[in-house]
Amino acid sequence: MAQPTPAAEEQNPTDATRHLLVVGGGMVAQRLVEALRARDAEGAWRVTVLAEEPRAPYDRVALTSYFSGKSATDLELGDPDLWRDPRVTLRRGVAATAIDRAGKTVSVTRGEPIAYDHLVLATGSNAAVPPIEGNDLTGVFVYRTIDDVAHLKGYVQNLSTELGRPLRGAVIGGGLLGLEAAGALQAMGVDSTVVEFAPRLMPIQVDDGGGQALSRLIGGLGVHVRTGTATKRIGGTRGRVSSMTFSDDSRIDVDVVVLATGVRPRDELARAIELPVGERGGVVVDDACRTGDPSIWAVGEVACIQGRVWGLIAPGNAMAEIVVDRLLGGQASFPGADTATKLKLLGVDVASFGDAFATDDGSLEIVYADPVAGVYKKLVLSDDARTLRGGILVGDASAYASLRPMLGRELGGDPAAYLLPEGAAPAAGGDLPDDATVCSCNNVTAGAIRDAVCEGGCTDLGEVKACTKAGTSCGSCLPLVKKLFSAEMAKSGLTVSRALCEHFDMPRAELFDIVRVTGERSFSEIIARHGRGRGCDICKPTVASILASLGSGHILAGEQATLQDTNDHVLANIQKDGTYSVVPRIPGGEITPEGLIVIGEIARDFGLYTKITGGQRIDLFGARMEQLPQIWQRLVDAGFESGHAYGKSLRTVKSCVGSSWCRYGVQDSVGMAVKLELRYRGLRAPHKLKVGVSGCARECAEARGKDVGVIATEKGWNLYVGGNGGFTPRHAVVLADDLDDDTLVRAIDRFFMYYIRTADRLQRTAPWLGDLDGGIERLREIILDDALGICADLDAAMDAHVAGYSDEWRDVLEDPDKLARFRSFVNAPTQADPDLKYVPERGQKRPATPAERAASDIEVVAMDTTHDAGAGAPAGPVALGTRIEVRS
Repeated sequence: MAQPTPAAEEQNPTDATRHLLVVGGGMVAQRLVEALRARDAEGAWRVTVLAEEPRAPYDRVALTSYFSGKSATDLELGDPDLWRDPRVTLRRGVAATAIDRAGKTVSVTRGEPIAYDHLVLATGSNAAVPPIEGNDLTGVFVYRTIDDVAHLKGYVQNLSTELGRPLRGAVIGGGLLGLEAAGALQAMGVDSTVVEFAPRLMPIQVDDGGGQALSRLIGGLGVHVRTGTATKRIGGTRGRVSSMTFSDDSRIDVDVVVLATGVRPRDELARAIELPVGERGGVVVDDACRTGDPSIWAVGEVACIQGRVWGLIAPGNAMAEIVVDRLLGGQASFPGADTATKLKLLGVDVASFGDAFATDDGSLEIVYADPVAGVYKKLVLSDDARTLRGGILVGDASAYASLRPMLGRELGGDPAAYLLPEGAAPAAGGDLPDDATVCSCNNVTAGAIRDAVCEGGCTDLGEVKACTKAGTSCGSCLPLVKKLFSAEMAKSGLTVSRALCEHFDMPRAELFDIVRVTGERSFSEIIARHGRGRGCDICKPTVASILASLGSGHILAGEQATLQDTNDHVLANIQKDGTYSVVPRIPGGEITPEGLIVIGEIARDFGLYTKITGGQRIDLFGARMEQLPQIWQRLVDAGFESGHAYGKSLRTVKSCVGSSWCRYGVQDSVGMAVKLELRYRGLRAPHKLKVGVSGCARECAEARGKDVGVIATEKGWNLYVGGNGGFTPRHAVVLADDLDDDTLVRAIDRFFMYYIRTADRLQRTAPWLGDLDGGIERLREIILDDALGICADLDAAMDAHVAGYSDEWRDVLEDPDKLARFRSFVNAPTQADPDLKYVPERGQKRPATPAERAASDIEVVAMDTTHDAGAGAPAGPVALGTRIEVRS
């Protein structure tokens, strides 16, 4: 059969549609195709996308999540059905090599040239490689694509195994990409150094004050920071990276180097056909995104528009929408770029927007800095201190969603209220003008959100997101979108559903009160009287949590066992390879030498990987289902109990050494931490709970990053509440000062119990406190002044919890029915399947299979008659130190 001609291959002569060819398969290309298919109601265009990478467009902004277990498929953008549309062709692993402007065809690496009616260059950019000696050594990486990070991950894993030690790494470049790369190295256990030529980190986004705060925060996370430093040479041994030398001739040893010094537009196709390019690269386009050739357009990082290349997703998406509008006969033009940035780097919130450096004449700056808490905030205002011009937020960017839409507008209140940790910032959400941009990534205004409710008929947040695209990229605008949606629903006389799920019409707090008052203690009874149907994976765990909070017995007792989430089902945390981790409670991080020895012996005997957690505990990884009771038995016999690492309950109470050892300590923080952990152990809640106790204002236990933080003073204890980590870190705020021990404990009792009774499903204490009418002041009235007259009830509820506490591991060990649940297979209750394989990651040790044990000599260092030593092992006691040979 004859090969088709280019025209025949890509254009059916009988098809009246025109052909759009998009060169590049990145985020902006995906947005362009998505917008074209959504708006081209007449079907006037077919589109072909050439993706050089062997995969569909993916979220490059979230690239670092690849190191935390996400796959390339997880990162794919949009609806996969887009690429199944008959008018859309995605050619993966195909790159354009040349453009024939006269013939309107593009040559490609595989197949015949492709004809086009219009061509869009969306080739993006390449990672810049600085001219540093040694940049071609093995172990030097860039950080740009999934393949880049996959190669980096594999190299680190293999080299760490080969050397038998943690690696040392360096990132050249302290901007957004550099700090992302440092986070990736840290996630792989690499001791990392960030090297930045500028005098501060993120020099484009933050000022000196913000840079100093950022350096302190990142340094506190274990990443070394060197600013104002130029790299002279990357040294190597036998062709592999081994060192770095700086311009001052100082030197560090490194095993891996990541170059994150910026990007360069991939404009080589345009240069080859003599299209104009910018002074610093990029294809020059007009405000319609059209190049010097009227049939060729350029979007994203390859486009030089209004004199510069924009390396952000928001202007790239705007360009994609403009090209689609023009292709369909519109007159859209580039309005300029919103350079606002909000992201989390190494767990640290950073945001910058507007004229952050106060370059406009007459600008005033309001600055709030708290070095102890690691917070730096700055607002730039007009000379009358009324109109917002810009801002920088480091360490706490919770005000970003409210502030960024107010750029160029009067704040209408005290600007400092947005900065102070306990200031009640005005709720901008309900009063924003219609033309205020809410979602900068997708250029969605407040008016568009309101129209989605009033005219589009959207009645839940998911519909608003689907209709407007707001909140579907970085997600930082979602809190404001939710406020606008709720306010508009109320104005329209519509009710925002507060239903827990399709089976219960009331929210969790109301359901909690119903169960508490009626005394019902089974899901069947509760759903029969107050719901409908059989329940789902939303309401079942919620009811299970409510029943556990009310002290209704062991979570695996009777019907309750069927309600639990995955981890609660087995009282352990399932890991990505199918094994489980075991975390015994170590109150306050205080442990005896004997206790450490027991944990070490268990880890050795069961082949478990051990890790000291951030909550001052020891995590044991790699246990099989049937091994859990054996491990628990040995821990319980040694005086340990469940640490509830698997539950929405109290996790840990972190502490410093306090006055017992530290010369700065003013109170016994360890003693208080132990007291609190033993009091609240097993306390079930809407979300996990963490507590910190610091023995002085130096705050070594990081108490203000916890749901409850206790900080010692000369007069007693300061109590902080409503802080936590997670996706949106918040610093806790002061509830009360200088409390004695008993008053402190009672205040925490009431705080926890009031939160448990009134919070929504899976709502952490920080957003719960933010949603509480009256905020922290109202909470003080309720908890300290008994404004609602419920404190005696809250006290009694906590006393009942303390009196009724029982260790969940011990309860299972003492109950044959519960114990019978812990088997990997129902037909093999006492031994593991020898064909079951566990895949090691990052060199972590995994339990040996029976076949592996049978093929090796075993030195018996301990023998426990309750522990199944495996097939072929001798029966009865064996003397310690005896060498035995096991034969298959």
